[in-house]
Amino acid sequence: MRLTGPLRAVAVLLLVGLTWLLANSLFGGESGSSMRSASEKPTAAELRPRKYKCGLSAPCPAKHLAFRLVSGAANVIGPKICLEDKMLVSSVKNNVGRGLNIALVNGVTGELLDTKSFDMWAGDISDLLKYLRPLHEGTLVFVASFDDAATKMNDESRRLFEELGSTAVKELAFRDSWVFVGAKGIENKSPFEQRMKNTKSSNKYEGWPESLEMDGCIPLRPPLEG
Repeated sequence: MRLTGPLRAVAVLLLVGLTWLLANSLFGGESGSSMRSASEKPTAAELRPRKYKCGLSAPCPAKHLAFRLVSGAANVIGPKICLEDKMLVSSVKNNVGRGLNIALVNGVTGELLDTKSFDMWAGDISDLLKYLRPLHEGTLVFVASFDDAATKMNDESRRLFEELGSTAVKELAFRDSWVFVGAKGIENKSPFEQRMKNTKSSNKYEGWPESLEMDGCIPLRPPLEG
């Protein structure tokens, strides 16, 4: 038996209605909202990886300091030293200089003690020696190079950095890029150090290697008893 036009329209409507009721019962009455939410695109903030202190991709454990070091790019872009989401050294703060940029931090409290730059091309190496010799036990030393970090280096300055845990300072040469975190009284070699050699054939910039970037978590030292 063939249905006439009006009856066929009624049958189609009934079929659509029954289909909707079946879907509604199977998906808990939320099929409409589920379909809408599925079609919505995630926001840019939701897609962006979450960043933690100093831009780290994961949070540091308790009683650890989050840090990020960036060496200078050629002699144009200055270095950066970030600690616990606070920028200690940067061009924006107007406290960077050619050579070695250093931040001293209390290894027990994480408190910033001092920042200073030392010109290793035309400066006086005795200024750096006077700065490093009297460091107190447990002082953290953050170093980021800019332009040239090694021309004025002598045996004593290299030895002082070795005592802070550096292994790369022995070979540090003209215009090498260098980032380093050491500590006065460290028992082992520091795990926080990178060096990029100035090599004409592989330099990213004319006359300079690429900038280095290093981050991580440094454990605080327990307070001294007594």
